[in-house]
Amino acid sequence: MHRPKGGIHERSGAQEEVKVRIESLLMSQQQRVGRQTERGRRRVRARFGAVVGTLVAMLMVGSVMLAPAARAEAAAPASASRIATMTDLGTLGGSFSIGLAVNARGQVAGQSDPGDGNYHAFLWTPSGGMQDLGTLGGPTGQAGAINARGQVTGYADTAGGARHAFLWTPSGGMQDLGTLGGPTSVGSAINARGQVTGFAGTPGGARHAFRWTAPGGMQDLGTLGGPTSSGFAINARGQVAGQSDPGDGNYHAFRWTPSGGMQDLGTLGGPFSSGFAINARGQVTGFADTPDGAARAFLWTAPGGMQDLGTLGGPNSQALGINVRGQVTGLAETAGGAFHAFLWTP
Repeated sequence: MHRPKGGIHERSGAQEEVKVRIESLLMSQQQRVGRQTERGRRRVRARFGAVVGTLVAMLMVGSVMLAPAARAEAAAPASASRIATMTDLGTLGGSFSIGLAVNARGQVAGQSDPGDGNYHAFLWTPSGGMQDLGTLGGPTGQAGAINARGQVTGYADTAGGARHAFLWTPSGGMQDLGTLGGPTSVGSAINARGQVTGFAGTPGGARHAFRWTAPGGMQDLGTLGGPTSSGFAINARGQVAGQSDPGDGNYHAFRWTPSGGMQDLGTLGGPFSSGFAINARGQVTGFADTPDGAARAFLWTAPGGMQDLGTLGGPNSQALGINVRGQVTGLAETAGGAFHAFLWTP
């Protein structure tokens, strides 16, 4: 599996876990590269190395940008008279901390070293500073998403050594969301209603996307026919976007709805696609392969299906966020081989 080197990626083994939202993307990329000729592998690595490296970096700290509940809200413009500042949020007692998500109230969720060599999830608020959210009895935890109510999701170790998704609320503390019968689960995104999506292990050793709700608990969202699925984003209507194995060893983007279940969003003619974000209208964005092996940002809508959003002159692009107007952002390759942020407007 390709993993970028250097920078914060080598800070500690715990930081490797931040890749949760793109773990399946990297796996897919490796599988695709493995099917190429040696010449093709060199070409794919050259094209995608920078894309994946940038994507890892963005998702390591990029929940700040992508609004992880549904990645659908646009930030308010800064006042012309306001001076921008960078605030040191401190640590939990050790030497390291990283912010992974921020809500509209300026509350930050992430992970920090409490000084004992482990890493804990934290919530930072302007009024209260950095709060240790603890774990589920084990040594390690990480907060990866936060909603407007200050509710947080991520994962934490249990006393028995398993890793489980959690929901932390100001009133109830850290709640174990359980699994789908297997040993592991991870919360990837949370919506305004406190519903969580991510992935969880099954009794047979598979990994399935889930949606957790307070009344219903953890619900298995199934797959597109293969053994694996992961939920990456959830909107206020409880609709989930992610990716799943349709049974041929590839991955396709999906949209899951309470009324319709899991829908295969297809590709752009190639074998792979992945849904990274969903807005309040149920529109999904992410990336999909073309027949010539390029990766392209897409917008999927119920009436129009999957639309190729193009590039900035190069062969590749990836979409990472979408707002309620259907505007999409991400990164795209230029004719010169650089990767630039883009805003696509319908």
